[in-house]
Amino acid sequence: MTNREIAERCLRDEANAILSLIPQLDEQFDHVVDLILSCRGKVILTGVGKSGHIGAKIAATLSSTGTPAFYVSPLDLYHGDLGVMTCEDVVIAISHSGMTDELLRFIPFLMEEQIPIVGITSNPDSLLARNSTFHINVGITGEACPLNLAPTSSTTATLAMGDALACALMERRNFKERDFARFHPGGSLGKRLLTRARDVMRSDELPIIPPSMPLGEAVLHVSQGRLGLCVIIENDQIRGIITDGDVRRAMQRLQEKFFRVPVSEAMTHNPKCVNATTKISEIQRILQDNKIHAVLVADDNNHLLGIVDNFSCAL
Repeated sequence: MTNREIAERCLRDEANAILSLIPQLDEQFDHVVDLILSCRGKVILTGVGKSGHIGAKIAATLSSTGTPAFYVSPLDLYHGDLGVMTCEDVVIAISHSGMTDELLRFIPFLMEEQIPIVGITSNPDSLLARNSTFHINVGITGEACPLNLAPTSSTTATLAMGDALACALMERRNFKERDFARFHPGGSLGKRLLTRARDVMRSDELPIIPPSMPLGEAVLHVSQGRLGLCVIIENDQIRGIITDGDVRRAMQRLQEKFFRVPVSEAMTHNPKCVNATTKISEIQRILQDNKIHAVLVADDNNHLLGIVDNFSCAL
């Protein structure tokens, strides 16, 4: 087999492993979602080896989507970290076999402290599954590994089930983009949803012209302004806007009269304006819906404060 054929087989095997989880979804999954929603403490993920890596990723996904969660190694739990767990928490223990000794050792402690346990295993008859408050089955028929040994399809399936759990919780919590942005202020989504017009608008050397200026002269200002537009101001009020597109259309319509006609006869009246606190995400929507490349930023008295264009929104 070629390299690409091997890769394709691996991807198909892992995709099929994920799809095989759908028939295994039952009321236990519903109970886990309800349990986490009612949790007044933290969701603590734990697991050994590859399961630990998957647990850490699931914890990160939960935390970023509105469910406070973190991962702790079973080894650390044996050396004092059991103290982080309280009866208000939920522990999610991940083990492919459900017989991992390091996990089974502290199950009695959790039961004694009445801390709910969610077991995620491939064996519903395992000790971990039988001693869990609720169990999620991620059993698969085989690994994508050519030797059927290395955790491949099994870890992928567990990771996908963790994502499914996070998605269900997001829906139940009515988790929105603005909530996601609060937990991702450094990401592009966070910037779009938290950044406002005043943070990115151009406010210096704005291309401003009066409505009486001849179009022949206005062409130079549109070109020199480097925004492809000029704002028409009269008595300190925004009267309109003229773009390079307006200029081209006026040239075709007016022909030899073009250079003598005042800007007021070719400008766009009532240009799109936002206030200084408008979010960039909203400005992007306005630009897209109206097929324009810039909006004006104005105060309540229709005074020009700045201009935000597509480039400014490209955070």
